[in-house]
Amino acid sequence: MQQKKRKENRMRILLIRHGDPDYEHDTLTEKGRREAELLAKRASSLAMGSCYQSPLGRAMDTAQPCLKATGKDAEVLEWLREFPAQLDLNKDPELSRAYPGAKMADGKYLIRNVWDMAPGYWTEHEEYMDRREWRNSKVAECSDMKVVYDRVIREFDAFLAEHGYVRERNHYRVEKESTETVTFFCHFAISCVLLSHLWNVSPFVLWHGLVLAPTSVTEVVTEEREQGIAYFRGTKVGDISHLYAGGEEPAFAARFCEVYSNEDQRH
Repeated sequence: MQQKKRKENRMRILLIRHGDPDYEHDTLTEKGRREAELLAKRASSLAMGSCYQSPLGRAMDTAQPCLKATGKDAEVLEWLREFPAQLDLNKDPELSRAYPGAKMADGKYLIRNVWDMAPGYWTEHEEYMDRREWRNSKVAECSDMKVVYDRVIREFDAFLAEHGYVRERNHYRVEKESTETVTFFCHFAISCVLLSHLWNVSPFVLWHGLVLAPTSVTEVVTEEREQGIAYFRGTKVGDISHLYAGGEEPAFAARFCEVYSNEDQRH
């Protein structure tokens, strides 16, 4: 007996991380291209709806096979680029112990991203675990993180408002019910920023508590238990079943050594 297709009655967001990256050339490795092709085999069943992509090459190169397989186009959204906040360790050299391996040139620390922090530091400073207090942290003081975070979530909320969901305190007011699906082809750190805003948690908790493997699919959907009040809940986080189905080992990007003695996994 043919199974009835389930009627969709909620808004749905898919966050798809790019494939195994060649950061130097802002594209994909050969492994990343295989991953993207395996994802494309699932594209139709994902029911991606309207598609959007980061302006960075590795995200576009991941999206292309899926778009080709489904006959879709993707709009570029500037705010979907990898979270670009920059940390200047020279403003507080004591912070260097939070970022092992911080590189120097001409006697000064090089600028680096804010989220790549050692767990021995951030877990001992509870402000990084608090959804508000991270704004008063040393990292926030020595970077443009607050400005960049606020710009991204402002753009995100404007996008959701266009689809009928208006941010109101810590939830969304439903101005117009939506049954749409939107798919973002983007990056790990920016995905965590968007989820941190939807779930009202510190981005540091998600940056360090989640691993979203290359080409993984994360799905959040609206839940409206009270009429007019919506909240977004995760139905799957970091799904890579398409890789297992294709016999492709998940890439190690965004992960660190599982045991310290494994030098091959250190970076």
